[in-house]
Amino acid sequence: MIALRLVHLIESHSEQLAESLIKKLERSSRAAELKKVPPHEIKERTREVYRNLSDWILAKTEDDIERIYLPLGRRRAEQGVTLSALCWALMMTEENLWDFLELEGMREKPLEILGGFELLRLLDTFFDQAIYFATLGYESYWKEKQAQGVQQRLGQDEERFAHAL
Repeated sequence: MIALRLVHLIESHSEQLAESLIKKLERSSRAAELKKVPPHEIKERTREVYRNLSDWILAKTEDDIERIYLPLGRRRAEQGVTLSALCWALMMTEENLWDFLELEGMREKPLEILGGFELLRLLDTFFDQAIYFATLGYESYWKEKQAQGVQQRLGQDEERFAHAL
């Protein structure tokens, strides 16, 4: 399976890919909000995706992706990262893979093109789910914050009402 060979190529270059992505994110104005995240956190998350790509796209279920990316979205919201920067970083993670494969010349032979399409489908599914669940986690953080604010205001109103009587 050519797609699997490409995935193993990516995994064996996970460190190089992580470094490349971090540099791209640092230069991107769309990802400027990520400066609020400790650099080691971004580096480790990036390495983990690239190092274990075959697991992510071949073995992990949608539930597995949700278990990782829902809390990631919440964490980025807590850190004050904008949703657009979070989504952009996830999209850049995938784009960085394709840049790497193009540099490696993996799209030259017809059979490799077919393997690339297979890999593209698998990667798109993974990254689409990652973005979706990270967004859900992000939104749940802000919904909780909003609910806490309402509860706090209600408590203050009750206290003022009790003092007025």
